[in-house]
Amino acid sequence: MSNSPKRRVGAIGSWFHNKVVDPFIQILSRGAEPKQLAFSTALGISLGLFPIVGVTVFLCGMAIAVLGSSVNAPTVMLANFVATPLELSLMVVFLRFGEFVTGGAHFPLTTDALKKVLTGEASTEIFRSILNALLGWLVLVPLIMGALYIILLPGFVILVHKFKFSTGSSPKLATSSSTELRLKVRDI
Repeated sequence: MSNSPKRRVGAIGSWFHNKVVDPFIQILSRGAEPKQLAFSTALGISLGLFPIVGVTVFLCGMAIAVLGSSVNAPTVMLANFVATPLELSLMVVFLRFGEFVTGGAHFPLTTDALKKVLTGEASTEIFRSILNALLGWLVLVPLIMGALYIILLPGFVILVHKFKFSTGSSPKLATSSSTELRLKVRDI
């Protein structure tokens, strides 16, 4: 029985490696610029936090179509995928912030409210809460995106400079010394 949790962690780790790490390495191997990668990741996460479930893929697709070559499409979609758990956990935050901005009444998140929703008695309250969540997202998303860009840019600068990929499929670490890497990062 002690093997079972290890097997589950191994399966989760394997899934994460296949769905997130491998695509990320492939994105880096294609030689995108650090600014484009940071912007694309910040955009994908920001759109991935949209408080209506199932809409984020369409928003990312529209952003990719509108912004064209200024974004890295696989990075936007991967960041959107990674943001899904955050999307679900931040819905209440966006709802409450939207209620704060509008000064509206709090939508109760109780079992009684759920019964009203299921019976159709709270249709206007649901509509108002969705609008409040959207307003909260609209107000906070520029701040989130800007902060993510500022945080992610140095990491992408390091990653792009650190990894040099051969024509094969396996990544190779760059041969430059760590002092050269630090100097390159500081010059930017």
